[in-house]
Amino acid sequence: MKVKYFIITLLAVSFACTKKKAIVVSDKSFSENGFYYFRLSKLEKYTDEQRINFLNKAFNNTAKLKNNKENRNLLADIVFQYYNFELSEGFNESSKVLLKNSKVSSDTINLGMAYRCRAIYFKSIQNLDSSFIYFSKAEKIYTKLNNQSILANIYLNKGIVQYLVSDFLGAELSLTRAYSIYKDSKQKDKLYATFNQLGLVYNELNEYDKAIFYHTKAIETVRKYNLQSNEHQEAVCYNNLGYLYIKQNKYKDAISNFKLGLKDEGIIKDDPDLYALLIDNLAYSKLKISDNDGLPNLFYEALEIRKKLGEPSVIVSSNIRISEYFQTQKSINEAIRYAEDAIKVAKKSKVPINLVLALKQASLVDVKKASLYSSQYIRISDSLQTVERNSKDRFNRISLETDEIIQEKDVLEDRNRFLLYVFVTTVILASLLFVVRAQRARTRELLFKQNQQKANEEIFNLMMSQQSIIDESRNKEKKRLAQDLHDGVLGRMFGLRLNLDSLNTSTDPDAPQKRQELLNELKTIEQDIREISHDLNREKLVLINNFVSIVHNLLEEQKTSHEATVEYQIDTKIDWDKIGNAIKINLYRILQEGLQNINKYANAKNIRVDISADTENVYLKIKDDGIGFDVNKKSKGIGMQNMISRTHDCQGIIDISSQKEHGTKIVITVPIETKKPIIVES
Repeated sequence: MKVKYFIITLLAVSFACTKKKAIVVSDKSFSENGFYYFRLSKLEKYTDEQRINFLNKAFNNTAKLKNNKENRNLLADIVFQYYNFELSEGFNESSKVLLKNSKVSSDTINLGMAYRCRAIYFKSIQNLDSSFIYFSKAEKIYTKLNNQSILANIYLNKGIVQYLVSDFLGAELSLTRAYSIYKDSKQKDKLYATFNQLGLVYNELNEYDKAIFYHTKAIETVRKYNLQSNEHQEAVCYNNLGYLYIKQNKYKDAISNFKLGLKDEGIIKDDPDLYALLIDNLAYSKLKISDNDGLPNLFYEALEIRKKLGEPSVIVSSNIRISEYFQTQKSINEAIRYAEDAIKVAKKSKVPINLVLALKQASLVDVKKASLYSSQYIRISDSLQTVERNSKDRFNRISLETDEIIQEKDVLEDRNRFLLYVFVTTVILASLLFVVRAQRARTRELLFKQNQQKANEEIFNLMMSQQSIIDESRNKEKKRLAQDLHDGVLGRMFGLRLNLDSLNTSTDPDAPQKRQELLNELKTIEQDIREISHDLNREKLVLINNFVSIVHNLLEEQKTSHEATVEYQIDTKIDWDKIGNAIKINLYRILQEGLQNINKYANAKNIRVDISADTENVYLKIKDDGIGFDVNKKSKGIGMQNMISRTHDCQGIIDISSQKEHGTKIVITVPIETKKPIIVES
């Protein structure tokens, strides 16, 4: 039966190695920044309840203060104190605030600590996916900081989390990394923990020789460095060795190790959970070799201890083993009773693996309900395998990403070390050369822009002049078309009408043929009228698109020549034919000047241009999110004066609104000059 009987309870998070220098704060600000209450929470003259109350006040006060380095350091100390007091809720809330503040301020050191604290919290509540993710994030930060001591702690804890979700290969890698650091450090208690956990991992991988080697190394480390404490490390190792032999069906070797562990008489008082584990495993090993000496009393004793401790998983395990014992003794009713007790406890615990193991035992001893128990066992077992496989995949993806970053970092470190020497010797000369060339390039760019601006104005003036010529030509063409329609089309249609009238009273046999010829002539006239209409429409479209095209080109050039993002909208419903050329020229130059001012002074990231119109006015709106300026200043730049002057030339209104650091908005309102209609003489 596959049960993880013992996992190291050592949290292995060494906060002491990250303790910062004491925060020095004046007495005047004690009550304001939380340090006063934090200091009180550390004084042992107060009761635990009083100290916790002080700590809560310290956290509440500090969380409301400005997010600066001093307050973040204090907050980190408060998180550590919550951890020392074993206050899960306070540890959770304070570490969340520390994480948020450290992210906002890009405080790498406190961010790394916050990630570790979040990982520890999620590990304590068995949210192993989140714990693994936060340990991985912390690993990346401390890899960059090259803090080997904390990295070793992260690797150890990460390996334990991977072991708990059955990612044994990932756990092996993490623990091996932890060992490579701890072997040369003074933290021998962590070295012992790493050896012991590696033994558990290799046990699950069925590499029993390696598992025995690491458990033995763990025992040697405990003895060599005298690590025995109230955690009874040597007894833990003997228990794990015994479990290893159970898996190999070497029950006599298992019994020997369990007895060695039980020689430590202090475990009954200091660690009743470990004592119950040893006697339960001892009883199970005896059961397997039909040595009933002390059975089932050892099983009963372990069960009673576990009921007092209230840990569901081990209570389920005890009930299952007692059921197995009575199964071997042919006491089927007792075997069924304990199997059912195991199922009840497993359901209450809501831990799927507990229920799977209980159902499996029940299906073996209760023949009547065997099929029911078996079907439930298979269904839950399949679901567990799927979840376990998905969890492994997630861990592998995160691990792969982390490993790639670490490998890339190692390669880049070697390469950058060489490049650094070369760079230092050339940086001064390169900087001077860059400044000179940049200045020259800037000068050339300014000259180019000035020339380009002049060229654009000349092109626009030429196009506007051309448009005036087109307007004059169009008027002449309209007169010509009017004359053609009047003298040609209308005359022909008048003649056709007279001929058709005469045919209505005609008795000539050729009358139908003549009528058909006249109808064909009507079709010809209809086609001529259609062609004249199409020509007029094309002419109008070209005239409209001239000004729009010029504005479009100006805005597109702004997009490509400057860093600011430009968005614009030109109302397609505007009847540009009604707007005079003088207004178009002034609108174009106002827009040109506005963009130039933004490029020179505003430092804007975004520009918005809108051109719209109604029946009376045309509107030009230019808006940016730059640094703005004081519109109340008496003296204005030449560019702004030109914009105001051009607006007034069009009898328009200019509205300029701006605030420092909040951008500028310019709205031009110009009345439309409706052209006089062309009157065609008849």
